[in-house]
Formats: sequence, structure tokens, C-alpha cells
Amino acid sequence: MSWRRVRLLIWKEFLQLRRDRSMLPIIFIMPVLQLILFGYVIGTDVKDLRTAVVDRDGSVESRLVVDSFVNSGYFLDVAHPVDEAAMQKLLDGNKAQVAIIIPEGFSDLVREKRPTEIGIVVDGSDSKTASVASGYAQQVVAALSGKLYPGRLTASSSGVDAQVRVLFNPTMRAVNTMVPALLAFILMMSTQTTMSQAIVKERERGTLEQLFVTPIGRAEYLIGKLVPYVLIAFIQITLVFTIGTLWFKVPFNGNLLVLGAGLALFALTALGLGLMVSLLSRTRYQAQQATTFLMVPSMMLSGFVFPLESMPKILYPLSYLVPLRYILVVVRSNFLKGSGFVALWPQFLAMAIFSAAIFGFGLSRFRKQLND
Repeated sequence: MSWRRVRLLIWKEFLQLRRDRSMLPIIFIMPVLQLILFGYVIGTDVKDLRTAVVDRDGSVESRLVVDSFVNSGYFLDVAHPVDEAAMQKLLDGNKAQVAIIIPEGFSDLVREKRPTEIGIVVDGSDSKTASVASGYAQQVVAALSGKLYPGRLTASSSGVDAQVRVLFNPTMRAVNTMVPALLAFILMMSTQTTMSQAIVKERERGTLEQLFVTPIGRAEYLIGKLVPYVLIAFIQITLVFTIGTLWFKVPFNGNLLVLGAGLALFALTALGLGLMVSLLSRTRYQAQQATTFLMVPSMMLSGFVFPLESMPKILYPLSYLVPLRYILVVVRSNFLKGSGFVALWPQFLAMAIFSAAIFGFGLSRFRKQLND
């Protein structure tokens, strides 16, 4: 073995990497981005849980209850519905994650130093957030009880008690939250990954230009490329749906039309991203690396791995730029809550805008490359 030849080969590889500017962001930016995302998100407390308050007492003591929750830093007072029916609509529409119900006569019982209770209703469609929210609520109520009943608690008088009720996923099974999310993630991973390889593969083989010498039109070519991957992806998510509901016993309380419409709209976005990657990449390896580069922020900033409420405020606005965030709300809410188009229209609108913008840009780029 000649170490001189080995050194020359090593030097040649470094020169090739330096000349390939498209690889430099993948080599240096991706690990830094992953470190920042994981470092900020992992281990961060869940905060600013959207909280609705049904105050039937309207007293100084009931106001103290609300202030105790807000001042804890974990709960954000977003609405004061007049009754439980209005509260339920907020939970169904994802406008609230927690609801506090203060019963009538609460202040009288506190002043008489008699035991009383506060109702806590938690949205269980995200099991991680629900578990943390339940624990935080009980801690806040326990601290509040100590303030309202200083030194007077006995075995028969427990002060203020938190009656926690978890909706949509009472047992807080993680699989009930994960299976719906996997439908969206598998759809994204399958369509985006395969589509990113489709056109660049033809270009590498030199068959792309040959195809357009034939009577095949550009629109026909693109449709022929897209449809197989969409069908394969929907076969995959059908399998996941079937196994999830039958084997893992995940309840499906929604509407297949709403679920299918949401996934189809999201598929257009994923295909558009894959198309852009394929058009901007010169080799399949570049396309593969770029797809991985896009998937890491999607997983971290969408609520797929970690609750959005655990995200630092500096990163939270970035989550609105991640299409996966919106489809996760659709699939989880439709699966567990039975939410329909009326409750989920903001998510459908966001996905429609994303799909039109991303897919439209991909199509324009495709036409431009063919005309060059």
C-alpha cells in the first residue's frame, strides 16, 4: 500500500467537496441546525397552554384561581365561555387545550373553610401535552389550596380538590396520538422522498431529454410521475389506518371524507417539495441529503415529536411555516375528536395555500428547466 497515493486520493476528495457548493450546506449547516433544534426543544417545559375558564362564581376567590393558573407560567387565559357547551366548542376547535370550571358557591365554601373542588378538563388528543397539563393543574390547585386554607387542613377537610377529566383520550394512551400522526408522517416521507428522486434519476441516466423527443407532453410526463407515488403512499397509509384501528385499537371517531381530503391536500404539498428538490439537485445523493435536511425541521417544529407548547418563543413562529403542523391537527382532531371541516377550516386553508405556492413554484421551475 502506498500512503502517498492514499493522501492524494484524500486530497482529491476534499477538492471535489469544495467545488460542489451544494454539498457544503448539507455538511455544515445540517448538524448545526439539528443541534439547535434538539437543544432548544428537548427538555423544555410545556408552557402557555391555551386555557378557557368557565367561572360560575364570579368572586374574588374565583379570580384568584384564574390568576394562580396564569401566574404559574404554564397556562394562558384565552377565553371565558359562558357555559360548558361553549367550552366544548373551544376544545373541539383546538382553540383551547385546557378548561377550568369554577362551580357556583365556590367562594362561600372557601370562606367557611369547607372542602370544595375545581373542574379541570384537558384535551387528550395529544397525550404528552395532556399528561403534562394534568400534572401542572394539580400542582397549581394544591398550591392554591394551601393559600386559601392556611394551617387548617385536616384529614376530613382537604381544601380545594382538582377534579381532572381528560376528553377524547381518557387513558392518555400514547399510541392513540401517534397512529394518526404516523398517517401524515408516512405520507410526507413516502411522497417527498420518492418524488425527490424521480426527475433527477431520469436526468442522471440521460433519459429525460429523450422522453420529450417522443409525443409525450410535459403535463403528461409530470402526471405520470406523480400518480404512482400518490397511490403507493395512500396504500401505505391505508395499511397504517387498518392496523392502527384493528390491532392497536385506536378509536376512529371522525369522518373518512374529512381525513382523506386533508391527507390529499397535504400530499400535494409534499409532492411539490419533492419536485423542487428533484429539480434543484444534480444527483440522487444530493436529492436524498436535501430531503433529509427538510425532514428534520418538519419533525421538530410540527408537534410530531415534541409538543408545540414546549418550544421556545423564538422558534415557535417558525412552526407556522411547516406544513406538517397543520395536517397533524387535522388527523388527530378528526381521529379522536370527530372534528369536521367547520372546526378544521383554518388548517385546511393553510394547507391549501402551502400546496398552491409550493406545487406552483415546482411546476414553474420544471417548465423553466425544460425550456433552458
